[in-house]
Amino acid sequence: MPYLYPPSDYDTHGNLKTPLLFWCILLLQARTWFVLVLAAASRQQGDAILGAFYPDRDTFWFGLLPGIPAALAFMMSGRRHLHPRLWAMWRWVLVAAQGVVLAWQLLLLWQGEALTGVTLSLLIADIFALWWLCRSRRLRDYFTLSHE
Repeated sequence: MPYLYPPSDYDTHGNLKTPLLFWCILLLQARTWFVLVLAAASRQQGDAILGAFYPDRDTFWFGLLPGIPAALAFMMSGRRHLHPRLWAMWRWVLVAAQGVVLAWQLLLLWQGEALTGVTLSLLIADIFALWWLCRSRRLRDYFTLSHE
């Protein structure tokens, strides 16, 4: 199979390396988990941290859901060659999770949530993440190509 990318984009086994932006998007999708870990690490201020980021506890619990596919993608990425069909499908699971997050944010805004700088930044980041997950050729190849 001819290489579509520079040789430095492949690992020692001939598989396409993970795009850096992919890790960033996984972190974006798992942002509520990050806040949870941060709050757990700050024992005395944990409740204050959760309250600052998620004043409504229902949004906090719902926010944990899109982080699950992201965490599973992180764990599967090193062993993607063991389950190539599942791995190829997982890109679309991440797209669906990102679409749900974006729809949820828009619904909250429509219901009257204040549009702050943080909310707007996350909205723009989520729109970009959804676009990139759908349109990136490199990411598509990362999920489908393997050189063995």
